[in-house]
Amino acid sequence: MAVVRIVPNLQVSDVGRANASYAELFGLDVNMDLGWVGNLSPTAAPAVQLQTITTDAAASENPTISVGMATADDVDEIHERVMAARLEIVHPLTDESWGVRRFFFRDHDGNIVNVVANL
Repeated sequence: MAVVRIVPNLQVSDVGRANASYAELFGLDVNMDLGWVGNLSPTAAPAVQLQTITTDAAASENPTISVGMATADDVDEIHERVMAARLEIVHPLTDESWGVRRFFFRDHDGNIVNVVANL
């Protein structure tokens, strides 16, 4: 099992506008813009990332942070650990149409954590 990235999810009212603003202000590249979620990083350090999000397209709550795993099997392993810890699952284990496997859980302090890997 391997964590490959940990990314804050910044809630915004307009992903396109926020992406353009952060890109201009900090010289970031827009890596993704699905309308409801975007991802930015500097060219020289692509592992440093920021996600912008309005309202998650498939979940009832927005995540505070996304923890990217190396494989979909890693996501399943973390899901089992979260279940064993009796933490609340906020968004079920799902293969999303945009090519990721993910689920959300609520940590002990109420933060929503998105555990995700590319399919």
